[in-house]
Amino acid sequence: MEWDSIESAEAFLLELPRFTVKNCLEDTRQFLKVLGSPEENFKIIHVAGTNGKGSVCAYLSSVLKEAGCSVGMFTSPHLVQMRERFRVNGEMISEGRFLEGMAVVMGHLQEVRRKLGKPEYHPTFFELLFLMGMVIFREEKAEYLVLETGLGGRLDATNAVEHPILTVITEIGMDHMEYLGDTIGQIAGEKAGILKPGVPVVFCDKRKEASEVIRKRAQILGNRVIGVGKGDYFYKKLTNKSIDFSMQCQYYDYIRLSLATAALYQAENAAVAVRCMEELRRQSGDGRITGMTAEQVRKGLEKTVWEGRMEELLPHVFADGAHNEDGIQAFVETVRADGCQGRRYLVFSAVSDKDYKGMIGILQKERLFAVAAVVGFHSGRAARPEVLRELFEACEGIAETMLFRDMAEALQELGRRKREEDYIYIAGSLYLVGEAKALLDMAGSGGFPV
Repeated sequence: MEWDSIESAEAFLLELPRFTVKNCLEDTRQFLKVLGSPEENFKIIHVAGTNGKGSVCAYLSSVLKEAGCSVGMFTSPHLVQMRERFRVNGEMISEGRFLEGMAVVMGHLQEVRRKLGKPEYHPTFFELLFLMGMVIFREEKAEYLVLETGLGGRLDATNAVEHPILTVITEIGMDHMEYLGDTIGQIAGEKAGILKPGVPVVFCDKRKEASEVIRKRAQILGNRVIGVGKGDYFYKKLTNKSIDFSMQCQYYDYIRLSLATAALYQAENAAVAVRCMEELRRQSGDGRITGMTAEQVRKGLEKTVWEGRMEELLPHVFADGAHNEDGIQAFVETVRADGCQGRRYLVFSAVSDKDYKGMIGILQKERLFAVAAVVGFHSGRAARPEVLRELFEACEGIAETMLFRDMAEALQELGRRKREEDYIYIAGSLYLVGEAKALLDMAGSGGFPV
């Protein structure tokens, strides 16, 4: 099967959930072998967690690039274009490379079916994208591959890789409980499923219950363990454009760092990335990593741009992918420090299987927003806007609730209302953030869609 355009390829991929079911890891490993074991071409850094996975991947990729390494990065989900999931040295792959990767994987499907003895076998949407990524990054000759898990860790398709050089676990929180368990410990156990014997693990040492599970698993496997807690980094200066913080490093003593973001939670993610780089330097015989300078670390972090995480789409219009209670709590901590002199508008929606009632409860408690604009978005998973509106209308901390058919309608009205000193925040779902970015991209330099 061949695809003559990126649109036809994406249409095929989006149809896969209708006729595929999740496959076992051994099937995915067999597919990788048929593809020529692309894992052997990279030094893989495997990243799992509830919140912050993509950000840590982005920081790692940027610092590795600054150190002179060729680095591939596989993340999910995408915001606007599916190709965002595949980046080489920070740049999204071309349409041609995307199509080539898909053609290579699909061209081996019949062979894999024969080897497995499963004529009905077909990779799921995520499995196929992961397999494509392994082919694409091999063709791009990446030295390092920063690989983000999808859902969970233990049973995630990316866990088909068997020989990472480093594993990373970011903040653990209550999300995807129907698949991962209904306690922090159970969820941490699923995330810790990416740990491999003898491979070091860097993790966010934030919740005692999660940390105990990760440390116990690492001890069983004989892994070096590096925890990153709040005492590892210290805020110096906060503005609505950047965060300055410092941390004590193994090789550089105290190092002062700056992030081009207003999101306070990114200091934690950047600190995790710094500890990862220290571990790579410790274990690597590669001269570029061994000799990495403090300036390369500093520049790599400062240059990192990770879309949809407190991203300023227009002046005083921010989009944040917070989509669970922990994410919303981190979001409001940043909003609280924004220095806004006018009114704050919140554009909100959520996926139906998230705890949106808990998320709205946090937003209501903080009393930061004058107006909540509830919208729908184009997904079968979207929560009903009418239900969200009722929850917001019951909030004492928000004066006005508005209901809009979609993001375009909401941005038109808020663009009309907004004064120069007002701030608009978009949060609750990465799907929502993606739609906002697409609309504002189409509007171009004119600003709000009209």
